[in-house]
Amino acid sequence: MIAAVNIAMRFGQQILFENVSVKFRPGCRYGLIGANGSGKSTFMKILAGQLAPFTGEISIDKGCRLGFLKQDHYQYEHETILNTVCMGDEKLWKLHADREYLYSQTDLTPEEEERANDIEALYSEAGGYTMEADAAKLLVGLGLPEDKHRVPMASLTGGFKLRVLLAQVLFDNPDILLLDEPTNHLDMHSIDWLCQFLRNHKGIVIAISHNRYFLNQVCSDIADLDYHEIRLFSGNYDDFMTASAIYLESQKKENKKIEKRMEDLKDFINRFSANASKARQATSRQKELDKMQLQEVKPSSRVSPFIRFNSPLRLGEKVIETEAVSKIYDRTLFSDLSMVFQNDEKVAILGTNGIGKTTLLRILIKEIEPCNGKIIHGNTVKISYFPQDSSEILNTDDRAIDWLAHFGPREGLSEMELRSYMGKMLFSGSEVNKPVKVLSGGEKARLVIAKMMLEGGNVLVLDEPTNHLDLESIEALNYALSFVDTTVIFVSHDREFISSLATRIIEIENGRIIDYPGTLAEYEDHCKSSKK
Repeated sequence: MIAAVNIAMRFGQQILFENVSVKFRPGCRYGLIGANGSGKSTFMKILAGQLAPFTGEISIDKGCRLGFLKQDHYQYEHETILNTVCMGDEKLWKLHADREYLYSQTDLTPEEEERANDIEALYSEAGGYTMEADAAKLLVGLGLPEDKHRVPMASLTGGFKLRVLLAQVLFDNPDILLLDEPTNHLDMHSIDWLCQFLRNHKGIVIAISHNRYFLNQVCSDIADLDYHEIRLFSGNYDDFMTASAIYLESQKKENKKIEKRMEDLKDFINRFSANASKARQATSRQKELDKMQLQEVKPSSRVSPFIRFNSPLRLGEKVIETEAVSKIYDRTLFSDLSMVFQNDEKVAILGTNGIGKTTLLRILIKEIEPCNGKIIHGNTVKISYFPQDSSEILNTDDRAIDWLAHFGPREGLSEMELRSYMGKMLFSGSEVNKPVKVLSGGEKARLVIAKMMLEGGNVLVLDEPTNHLDLESIEALNYALSFVDTTVIFVSHDREFISSLATRIIEIENGRIIDYPGTLAEYEDHCKSSKK
């Protein structure tokens, strides 16, 4: 068991949480949720012992091993991927290193031979003979093929390094597993694999995630960080949403009952307090009134942005057409691609990381050129684009409001109008004047969405838009896109997001394009039936 006892944390005048006392029980898998900036990652670091709380302490049962997903992508640059994973079990790796050293010596002293025999027994008992095979199984599950396992970590991009670090913490099979955004940079297949792995984990799992599918598939309990405190709810994320809505509604109903009773008591007291025959009853009711108080309904730290996409430009029937398009780098991503995107479609582009999804998206909007073939846009097409990396379009030297001003539908958009759009995306007061370079990932994402709303594009193109958004912002974006009656083309690994939006699936698979006219559920059923 791991428990927080009277934990408080503040930075300057900002209180993140206070008087937090919560126990995490063995065998349970907790989703730690809360608005961006509420202190989830800070609380996770306190649990991991990486950060000291302002007050309070963390209690861990004696003998419990704790694993924490590391965020330092450059710690193991010169190690191979396989060795980096094996290092997750520090005791086993120490035995492995001592064993390798002893066996590398030409002649061993009697003491060294005895030590080698002892190590061999300990090595076998600790699982040393299956160490590399066990590590390889984790890597393959997380989307890193065996031909990559012996290459240095330095050869990987940041997203794949995170997968290796995730495999490393899973390899140790700790009693308490702390994961901060473990699904970041994972494709759908790897997320499915991770969900299955964590459901079978015997110890405690505490995971921060903004992926609704992950929270629903993995979590047995939800730890909700709100109102500067943590409350536990039994069930997954959908269960939590239902329970919290019922709880809030019951609080409001109870307050209405109390208010009605208080009004009745006041009315009786006012009418009969001067009446000698009713004086005793009036006094009794006054005592009852004095004891009554309304339940406090605290304002949640969760705030949802208001997102709506409207365009004055009508689309023709054919929006984007590709004619025999090919793209080749060191390998063929796709070739001879001919397809038409219609004006009422919501198209999800799927595939593993590095397979060419972003490249296809950027070719479709004419941001990069294909090697062969051509792209044809309809006459009235106006693209509004959300890039995977916001630094592609953000000017870090600008104030947020000044950067946004470049995208208005007309010259000279007033500051009040700009503030209105930014307010919808949760930028209030002086926050609109923040330099772009100091914005968090979530703030940058919301600023780009404000840009898209201002542009009034009639073709919305989004590349992994949910990566840096909190759950409330993801749901608001999801809701807004569901009402758009023009073309939406997007890349995502968020199964819930894809399932609720896509009317057409395009999957890139080893240079081959699969174009399926239907929803994600229909596509997956089609794939299963075609394999039979």
